[in-house]
Amino acid sequence: MDHLSSLDASFLHLETPETPMHVGTLLLVDLPKDRAGDYYEDFKAMIGQRLHLATILTRKLAPMPFELSDPVWIEDDDIDLDYHVRSLVLRRPGSMAQLEQLVARLHSSLLDRSRPLWEMYVIEGLQNGQAAIYFKAHHSGVDGKSATEMFKVLYDTTPQMRQVPPARRRRGAGGYQLGVAELMRAAVSNQATQYRKLAELLPSAAKALGTAGNVLASQRTKPGERPLTLGAAPRTLFNDSITNQRSFTTLSLPFPELKALGKRVGGTVNTIVMAMCASALRRFLKERGELPKEALIAAVPVSLRAEGDDSMNNQVSMVRVDLATDIEDVAERFKAIHASSEAAKAVVRELKPVLGVDLPLTGSPWLMSSMASLYGRSTLARQLPPMANVTISNVPGPVQQLYICGAPMMSFYPVSIPYHGTALNMTVQSYAGKVLEFGVTCCRRVLSQDESHELIGYLKDALKEIEQLPSIGEAQPAPVPAQAPRRKAATTARAK
Repeated sequence: MDHLSSLDASFLHLETPETPMHVGTLLLVDLPKDRAGDYYEDFKAMIGQRLHLATILTRKLAPMPFELSDPVWIEDDDIDLDYHVRSLVLRRPGSMAQLEQLVARLHSSLLDRSRPLWEMYVIEGLQNGQAAIYFKAHHSGVDGKSATEMFKVLYDTTPQMRQVPPARRRRGAGGYQLGVAELMRAAVSNQATQYRKLAELLPSAAKALGTAGNVLASQRTKPGERPLTLGAAPRTLFNDSITNQRSFTTLSLPFPELKALGKRVGGTVNTIVMAMCASALRRFLKERGELPKEALIAAVPVSLRAEGDDSMNNQVSMVRVDLATDIEDVAERFKAIHASSEAAKAVVRELKPVLGVDLPLTGSPWLMSSMASLYGRSTLARQLPPMANVTISNVPGPVQQLYICGAPMMSFYPVSIPYHGTALNMTVQSYAGKVLEFGVTCCRRVLSQDESHELIGYLKDALKEIEQLPSIGEAQPAPVPAQAPRRKAATTARAK
């Protein structure tokens, strides 16, 4: 058995019927015109042959008695492949909008905790001849980086499918069940180990906290300058309790051009993404008369994973970044976002030794689950000052072209997690060094499918604004308009 870390287990305990805590990916593949056979059946057979290569596909949860401690992972020797790998067909015409709406519905349902926590769907019927694969797995067992490592195991780097050695038989595994006494001993042993590691960490933790304090002190700004330390976020329509229903839309952009653009205007690809999201959100809220006077704040996940670590668990923390939506000038807003992002990352670098440390807490499953249910089903999400308005994440994806059952994978869209209080999640993921893929996931009650498409349009307009910024060292031209002409509504009245 393998113990879940405190962070891994928190994704289980914070899950409610309204907030499924799984992450997903939407893949698009080009099917060869001369391909023979059934792609779904071939895909399912391939997954069956390679299940043993990724532990997330073969393990399930064993809860502790009376929920006194976090659950453990155990091996599942009876995996129903027909349940986990399913086939769907889009109705005509099979547009991308239809696919996005289908993925939004699939992403809204909870995973079955009595089975390994993943599902895959092969979706055919797209009008462009492509096939789509939607994959979701519980966040308790995988984060963005480790998911990418799993894709490297499951998928091929050439059109020729590689031969995988079969799984070795596990002796004595048949019908194995963990007893109450064994689970209790495991819980006590795990907590003792956590306390020991916590004690061993104290000297390095004190040093890290001191260094981080010095970094924070160095980030103090002069009177009149924009502060780098952030207070509570202003309240917006995204800061509310949510339902389990989802909206989902996508956007693909050329990665090399974004990288060159960031370098030209004095930022990074991450700064470009943050600035695009800031501009799009600012315009979306302003056109509805909902833009706060104070700047929006983004919650940004940051990886704590060491180089070369491909373990299938969560190693992530969160920082807050100023989106500077109170600044109308695009260039000034870009500079403020870049400064805030770099300041946040500087603090995380110093605190890395102590972030993500397991903290033993007896009764954490029922305690955290009760708090999550109370928070979601009350009006607390609407009343408490929000720490952030939106989640924006940038996940590095595979750096090379991948193939699935001989078909080249063309797109790699992330599908992520909204939560009570932060109903909107905007995640981007790079693929093969060629494209940067946006996945905008939200509660459908907060942001409808049509409104999500509107936000995608504003992201495109925001990129055009950034492209007009001067290069580093060039003279500043006339201010770039912060707002493009108002887009027409999705539906308009017919001309009489």
